[in-house]
Amino acid sequence: MTFDHPHLLWLLPLALLPLLARTGGALSNTWAAQMPHDRASDLLGWALRAIGAIALVASLLGMAGPHLPEYEVERVGKGAEIVLVLDRSRSMDQNFGGARNGAIKGTGPEAIDYYVRQRNLGEPKGKVARQLLAEFAAKRPDDRFGMIVFSTLPIRVLDFTSKNEAIQAAISAGDIGRGLSETNIGLALQSALSYFEDEPYTGSRIVMLVSDGGDRLDTEVKERIAYLARKLRVAIYWIYLRSNNSPGLVMEKGETPSNVDAVPEYALHRFFEQLGTPYRAYEAHDPAALKTAIEAVNRLENLPITYLDTVPQRDLTMPVLCFALACVLLLLLANLVELRRWA
Repeated sequence: MTFDHPHLLWLLPLALLPLLARTGGALSNTWAAQMPHDRASDLLGWALRAIGAIALVASLLGMAGPHLPEYEVERVGKGAEIVLVLDRSRSMDQNFGGARNGAIKGTGPEAIDYYVRQRNLGEPKGKVARQLLAEFAAKRPDDRFGMIVFSTLPIRVLDFTSKNEAIQAAISAGDIGRGLSETNIGLALQSALSYFEDEPYTGSRIVMLVSDGGDRLDTEVKERIAYLARKLRVAIYWIYLRSNNSPGLVMEKGETPSNVDAVPEYALHRFFEQLGTPYRAYEAHDPAALKTAIEAVNRLENLPITYLDTVPQRDLTMPVLCFALACVLLLLLANLVELRRWA
């Protein structure tokens, strides 16, 4: 047990005062002194003194702020260590773009009407993604989750934890304000992979990228990501949210091969495929497809996992003060039933 204000413990000797107080009362007189010795009364008197001393000790301990320190326990579950990497760029505030082959090309009235309907249909991609990720995390109580949101720079929102309240709060925290226009997936992935550095390998490791766009990575960034992914044995899952006029992840028939390097989505998808680590991509063109993709991830990576869980400190102030109050009430009751004069 530790204390927030340990200097108050120097006052504990005051608890001896009830034990040192002189006896006597309304019935002390010469005739009572001649009465036979009453052992039961003596024991009751000393019991009340002890209760008074205990009340003082409990009061001082309560004011000192007692608590049990945090500690770690080893837990064994079935799941994975997952870092959620959520795109927070401005495009995530837009709606889904619909199926790739469902768009109407051109600038005619039908095409304009199609894009107006798509723009006004449903909720923003970022909001839908957060709702489904919250449900996904709630279904996996044995997983350890970390979280990063990113646009221009990555922000570490949550370190690894299995506490569902903290995970839900971190996911909900991304729904504040509007995102920036730029997206730097390379820095976000490096930050996500760094979660596993200096961590013992105790089970499946996943980086789950939720984004509606790709990125062209320079050679140095690619080498760094590839090195960390292979060294730390991390699987990468990319849940790709399609926007209007988005090219998707796979080239259509008839496209020129040069588009692989020109289109960020194609380039990033091919880079992930060549990493040499487990990689899965899920393309979601509407909320239903996104839910299907997340459910597919939920069925994977359910291997045994061992991890250290931190049990938070436990505040004992209220229990100790309540015990002191109970002692005081007992003394008050004894005082109320005390016989102060003969009838």
